[in-house]
Parts: sequence; C-alpha cells; structure tokens
Amino acid sequence: MIKLKFKLALFNLLSKLAFTAIFLIFLPYIIERINLRHVDNDLIQKREQVIGLIAEIGIEPFIESDSSDVFGSYNILKEEFVSLERIDTEEDYNYIEVTERIIEDEVITYRVLNYSFLIDGQKYLLEVGKSLDSIQYARRNITRVILIFLGLIILITLLTDLQYTHLILRPLDRITGKLKGISSPSLFDRQPVKTTTRDFYRLDIALRELMDDIDDLFRKEKEITVNISHELLTPVSVLRSKLENLLLREDTDPDISEKIEESLKTLHRLQSLVNSLLLIARIESHQYLREDEFKVNDVLKEIAAELMPIAEDKDVMIKEEYDNDLQFARANRSLLFSMLYNVVNNAVKNTPGGGEIIIRSFVQKERFGVTVSDNGRGMANQQLENLFARFKSRSDNNEDGTGIGLAITKTIADFHDIEVSVKSEPGKGTTFFFIFP
Repeated sequence: MIKLKFKLALFNLLSKLAFTAIFLIFLPYIIERINLRHVDNDLIQKREQVIGLIAEIGIEPFIESDSSDVFGSYNILKEEFVSLERIDTEEDYNYIEVTERIIEDEVITYRVLNYSFLIDGQKYLLEVGKSLDSIQYARRNITRVILIFLGLIILITLLTDLQYTHLILRPLDRITGKLKGISSPSLFDRQPVKTTTRDFYRLDIALRELMDDIDDLFRKEKEITVNISHELLTPVSVLRSKLENLLLREDTDPDISEKIEESLKTLHRLQSLVNSLLLIARIESHQYLREDEFKVNDVLKEIAAELMPIAEDKDVMIKEEYDNDLQFARANRSLLFSMLYNVVNNAVKNTPGGGEIIIRSFVQKERFGVTVSDNGRGMANQQLENLFARFKSRSDNNEDGTGIGLAITKTIADFHDIEVSVKSEPGKGTTFFFIFP
C-alpha cells in the first residue's frame, strides 16, 4: 500500500515524465529548427557586415578588374568562408542552401547564403557559408544543455511536490493518527485538527461525530448487557436454590433427581455465561483498576501448576520455557491470569493423549512476548476468523464451552494493550502469540 502523498508525487512525476518524453520526441526537430534559425541569422548578419565593408571601402580591394574575378576567404579550421565573384546573369540571388565545397582538396559540406548585388552596372555574387560539422556540434551542445536542464527541473519539481503534498496532507496524517492505538471510541482525541483545507475539516468533523455515535452505542450496549445480566442472575439463583432443595428431599424419585442434576448443570453454565458477559462489560467500561505490578513468568508458572494435574490425567505434557521475563506494571493481575488461563486451559482440552503444550516467554525486537503452543487438533481458517467472536466455540463438538472464553481473552488483552494473534493448522496444533506493550 502506498501513502496518498507518495501517490500524488508519483502522479506528478509520471505526468512530467510523460510530457518530457513527448518533448524529447520532438526535441531533435525543435533543436534543428532553432539551430538552423540561429545559423541563418548568423549568415545574414555576416552578409550585412560584408556588404557594409564593401560600401565603405569599395569592391576593388576584393576583386580587381584586371586580375581576378573571384575572392575567397575562410578561417583556419574551415568552419566558415566568404566568397565574392563577378557573375553575368540577370537573375537575382537571395537564398540559403546546403552544398559541398572543395577547399584545399577537401570536400566540406556547408550551409551557404547566396546573395547577389549590383555595383556600377556589374553584378556580384556573395556567398557566406558555415560548416555543417560546426552546426552539428552546436546542436549537440544545445541538446546536452536542454537535457541537463530538464533533469534538474524534474528533480526539483519532484522534491517540491513531495514537500508540498506532505504539507497539505499533514492534517490528514493527524486525523488518521488519532485513530491509531485507540481501543475504545471514548479514548478518541476530539480536539479539532487545524487545517485550511475544507475537505479535511469536514472529514475531521464527520469522524468526531461518528466516534460520538459509536461511543453512545457502545455505552448503551454495555448498559443493556449489564442490566440483562443482573436481571438474569436473580431468577437463576432462585431457580438453582429451589432445585437444590428438591435434591435434598428423600422422597424424590431417582429419575427426577437425575434430571434435576442436569438442570443444575445447565443453570451453572448459564450463570457462568452471565458472569462472563458481566466481566466483559466491566472490562470494556474500564471498571477494573490497573494498579498491580508483577512478573509475567510467575503468572505463567501458577497457571501451569494449576492445570498440570488435569493435563496429567489426559496424558498431556506441559513444558515451560522461560527465556526472558517482564516486570509488568500498571496492570490487573487477576485479569491477566484469566486471559492466559483461558488459552492454556483450551490447549489442555483440545490436545489428545500423548500430546504436549509449550508455554514460552521471550523478547523479540525489544518487546516481551508469550506463546502457548499445542500439537492438538488445530483449527481451520473459518474457525480462526471467528475465534475471538462471542458465542463461537473453538471446536464444533465442544459441548462444555460457552463460546465466550476467548472473547474474554481478547477483551482483557485489549484492556492491557496486548497484541494477540493465532496460527493454526488442522491436525498440527495451534499457537497463541501475546506481544506485550
């Protein structure tokens, strides 16, 4: 994914490159025309200088009537020449052509200006020429200068575009920055973002209004959850008490007693579910304090010791590998215990006999982490997608679970700013990752 400011700068760069490419296609023609125009103007200027010189000193110093009908002069490199001769024709000449001339047994191609004029009834032809080699050299120099100039312009405009887009998109970065790292709409920074761009101003207002609406909906949802949970606990407790009293009666039929015990189990699951919902609601509403300071490895050792007898009964081995430790401050120890206990307990339940569970702590990229791995039944991608959703059991045949244990785990992790991720493959096991802040 590319950031917007880089996309804008890239578009500006590509558009400039496209226009530059078109310009470079026509560049030889443009330079040719410019160069020829410059050469032709130079030839005309030299023609006027020669005509001015003849007008000043006369034609005799160049062409003597009794000796020569032609005058020729060229520079030492043969790049330019001037020729003056008598002609006997009524045709007037005033044009520029490309022609070859032999100078000292060397054939050189020139761009030549031909101009005829009349002095004392005698017509003369003036030719002023410039070598095409010198013209090509000048054209190459012009091309090189233009290309360097274009390169510098593209580089400068790219840097200025990046700087400008960074400047105008800074309010957008601040708006998106306010969304990072918040686990609840109540934690959203509602301070208006200063901007002179109307679109960003409206986006900031819409985002703040949206967060207010979401926060209000979350608050109502929590209130409903708490109220319903409290209302359910009372009848469940009354019904549980009455069923327990029925079991105490000696005249109760054994079949009825068995059904009462099944009902009590159902009530126990319902009570656990209600208590779990209350726990999630209280965590999300930040009713728990984060004032404890403890070592995470101590919590892991306590969980492993508590579940070790259950694992041994299933012939499951629990291995502990504590490479590093973390003194976790500003946390709630009981909640963190529940978070990790749920995962290790699930691993014990879903690992068959002969399997093993590895609890490991480590430090990677300066962050403390904990992994809980098993080689049990594993999970398919569809199960992973709903893993932390409420009322979704880890396995399809898990009759004991309420489907809310991992939801509690995720809620507690968010409460402590702990990142949770899972890797799993059917038949090969599951690994939970907890990366601490």
